Amino acid sequence: MSMVLPSTLAFCRQLKISSARKGFWRGNVPALLMYMPYTAIQFTVLHKLKTFASGSSRTEDHLHLSPYLSYVSGALAGCAATIGSYPFDLLRTILASQGEPKVYPNMRSAFLDIIRTRGVQGLYSGLSPTLVEIIPYAGLQFGSYDTFKRSMMTWNRYKYSHLNSSSEDESVSSFQLFLCGFAAGTFSKAVCHPLDVVKKRFQIEGLKRHPRYGAPVDSSTYKGMYHALKEIVAKEGFGGLYKGLFPSLVKSAPAGAVTFVAYEYISDWIGSKAGVE
Repeated sequence: MSMVLPSTLAFCRQLKISSARKGFWRGNVPALLMYMPYTAIQFTVLHKLKTFASGSSRTEDHLHLSPYLSYVSGALAGCAATIGSYPFDLLRTILASQGEPKVYPNMRSAFLDIIRTRGVQGLYSGLSPTLVEIIPYAGLQFGSYDTFKRSMMTWNRYKYSHLNSSSEDESVSSFQLFLCGFAAGTFSKAVCHPLDVVKKRFQIEGLKRHPRYGAPVDSSTYKGMYHALKEIVAKEGFGGLYKGLFPSLVKSAPAGAVTFVAYEYISDWIGSKAGVE
């Protein structure tokens, strides 16, 4: 009996650790399903808008656009991508927020329950504050990325001229592109994070969960985006608007950097193939 008890406790402890590790991946499937159409729509619309504005499909020609057009193109592309992929964003947030014991065992059950209790419009709960957030966020992200990239190209020109090099190469390396994307992702997320907090509060309205994960947000808690901002500041202070900022930056900054680098190289590859043909 004395031998069985420690082994049983060890087994239970191992199960608890395994369950805790799995908790880090809650909502991962709808997150992947969201990012694929979101990224595809966003960069397709962005490329089309910049091509229309510049009269050229070449990415190097897009850098000659004014910063204003870069910000506007990014904002419009972000809006289009958000509307096209929003239900997956909602499901991701709900599955990640429900805690244990689970209310929804999988994405399908969450989807069907939302349709049953809130209707189709329930899949777009929190869309308004999301669009209000994405306009400055996407605009700042793409606009600042172009600004940082132009600054890198200017720095490269200065570096070669300072070294008295005969080369006038102003191309940006993959590491420099990564730095530009990282800086753009950090800046845009830090500025717009309060609106992201409000969006998440609307998305989890009425979600049933264990009390140890915090009090549930009733469906009548917030009457609108402005009311939500005011209530959060009144009850939680200004710090409440920046809850979760650090993990959000840890996720969005490197993700944005990798996305921009991949986009640059894929665009160049597609452009070279189109040129050959």
